[in-house]
Amino acid sequence: MNDYSEKGLLPAGLADMLPPAAAREARINRTLMEVFASNGYQQVKPPLIEFEEHLLEGAGAALASKMFRVMDPASHRMMGIRTDMTLQIARVATTRMKQDPRPLRLSYAGQVLRVHGTQLRPERQFAQAGVELIGPAETAADAELILLAAEALKALEIEKFSIDLTLPTLVPTLCSELEIDDETAQSARAALDHKDAALLADFETPLSTNLIALLKASGPAKQAIAALDALSLPPESAAQVEGLKRVVEQLETAAPELTLTIDPGEYRGFEYQTGLSFTVFARGVRGELGRGGRYLLMDGEPASGFTLFLDSLMRAVPRKVTDDRLYLPFGTSLEAGYGLRQDGWKTVAGLAPEQDIEAEARRLHCGHLFGADGVKKLS
Repeated sequence: MNDYSEKGLLPAGLADMLPPAAAREARINRTLMEVFASNGYQQVKPPLIEFEEHLLEGAGAALASKMFRVMDPASHRMMGIRTDMTLQIARVATTRMKQDPRPLRLSYAGQVLRVHGTQLRPERQFAQAGVELIGPAETAADAELILLAAEALKALEIEKFSIDLTLPTLVPTLCSELEIDDETAQSARAALDHKDAALLADFETPLSTNLIALLKASGPAKQAIAALDALSLPPESAAQVEGLKRVVEQLETAAPELTLTIDPGEYRGFEYQTGLSFTVFARGVRGELGRGGRYLLMDGEPASGFTLFLDSLMRAVPRKVTDDRLYLPFGTSLEAGYGLRQDGWKTVAGLAPEQDIEAEARRLHCGHLFGADGVKKLS
């Protein structure tokens, strides 16, 4: 291996983003933030690294194994590099913006870093963009967030996507109401999440009956709601299902074209969620486009939000061939270049007299050339 290949080698899960991909990601990010802002969400920008204990408080403990840690030479305290931005927004809401009126609508965008990737997302560093809605506990807040996520995807011209709804706290609540011991409850939750019908049948009734019914309730929203309606659940579990039904009704009224599915037992990836949660998928795209759900702030205040993953969005956004790079031969006036940029061209200026202007334009990946007769398309 020579010196150049050695310098170009990066750790697993990390990569340089080169042109035109970097510009494409930036455009996606701008579009998302514009959609969030137009819906009343104000942008905040937390630091990339902060004291470890702040990132591990409350729900953050579930992400402890994914965090890079470093020693701060100034304070001699351990610091952590964020693995997810939601927890930082929660910190901001409970401290710096504690007195701001509720509902508090915040948006964010930035890079996160994790110790290891997953099978579906091997990348260890990737960009997130999302929103958090702090304060309201009403189902209207859940519906607002799902509709906002859908609006954002449509602004990116992503059409074939679906939203999968889940209740990650349903099985623990059910087991608690049935007075199931913790070990059995954890096994039941894992079996349902893995769709292991044989293992579900091994549990004693009425637990096994309810778990198998929940397994069969997975699918398109209308069919799933009908199956859930047929269940005889204890009061707290039934209340969670009723909340899910209200959200589905609100979504079907506001956006009947949305593709909604329900998987009532899924909980992987929703370790700190405390209520209705959702995942966004797109046909033919590896990994989820985003996920979100309900959680509680450190002071117990209800909150909900979602995060979109820009690496997945880049695989889902339709690719458009752009031919807007315009070569300006050496000596082109500043005024001419400025006018062309105002017209939407991306200009590339020559820095020395050219022997062959067209050849130089092609060498610099320009599809057009500016000359005495105006803009000329290169063949």
